[in-house]
Amino acid sequence: MPLFYLLTQSLIMPPIKIAILGAGFISEIHCESYHRFVPNAEVVAVYTRNAEKAQSFAQKHNIAQWFDDLDAIIKLSGADVIDICLPNFLHAEATLKAAAAGKHIIIEKPLAVTLEEADAMISACNKAGVKLMYAEELCFAPKYERVRQMVNEGAIGDIYMLKQSEKHSGPHSDWFYDINLSGGGVLMDMGCHGIAWFRWMLKNAKAKTVYATMSTVYHKQRTKAEDNSVVIIEFENGVTGVVENSWAKHGGMDDRSEVYGTGGVVYADLFMGNAAIAYSKNGYGYAMEKADTTVGWTFTIFEEAFNQGYPQELKHFIDCVENDKEPLVSGEDGRAVLEIIYAAYASAAQGKKIALPFSPNVKKPIDLWLEAAPAQ
Repeated sequence: MPLFYLLTQSLIMPPIKIAILGAGFISEIHCESYHRFVPNAEVVAVYTRNAEKAQSFAQKHNIAQWFDDLDAIIKLSGADVIDICLPNFLHAEATLKAAAAGKHIIIEKPLAVTLEEADAMISACNKAGVKLMYAEELCFAPKYERVRQMVNEGAIGDIYMLKQSEKHSGPHSDWFYDINLSGGGVLMDMGCHGIAWFRWMLKNAKAKTVYATMSTVYHKQRTKAEDNSVVIIEFENGVTGVVENSWAKHGGMDDRSEVYGTGGVVYADLFMGNAAIAYSKNGYGYAMEKADTTVGWTFTIFEEAFNQGYPQELKHFIDCVENDKEPLVSGEDGRAVLEIIYAAYASAAQGKKIALPFSPNVKKPIDLWLEAAPAQ
């Protein structure tokens, strides 16, 4: 066999092996992203607490192994990376066990339910020498990244205000509505996106104060948590950030950003601007995330996962593992986002600005709001 061929083969790196924890909506997106866009990654196993669901997911995606035991998938799957797509209340346990086993970790938002959990997770990963990669896809969404590049080029002068909104009619799974499992409502679920994107745009500028208002306007029979919120963040560099989130908005997903500068303005959205406008008398299969009907006029999204940045973030994280690089979005970033969320719940409860840093002595952020505003 030619020497050149042998040398070439020796340089081919084996794929990074991934074990996905969870078999819900976000796991579907991660799995699609790996298969289609990250050729140097191989999903080798999936875990969920329901054995039948784990087996079904594995068969659907041609995954060799499935588990209904968390310890078993971490120890026996042969994975290099544990990709955590579990309900919020399970994030800390899965991270601590993966770190103890020497596995690198990709974790979906929010990082954890409490700051105490976040600190323990970061400490465990640092001690074990493994990477803790916080999966905030807005930092990798192509349209939003183009906005950031324009701003960095000086296209709109100095930023003085950022706005980001994400709104739809409610989560995919029932556990989101249970504050004991989710740790909060729409702010915990989606507000973390806007907050992380602000920090990304502002090169991790520190937040100075937080003011928030929130209420339960639509899902009163399903949750004690808020389903509509507005958060105003003042950063130390003088920029104001406004995050709007809702589980009460009908008609499908709405995700958009606005950047205001002394020399211009930029508007961008991830859904309406990436959709074909269609009219159907009878309806059809799938239009866009959270669209509850396809009858009549619809906005038919294409390459949804790609537009939202999932393949790009996962490709970056796998590159970090393969080449021992520091992730652009880390566990520390997830912790900073969670601290701002805490302050927002406290602000909504007290009706005033909350200064950062903020370290409340409570179990979950939403407790601050529920205890002070039980009528909500």
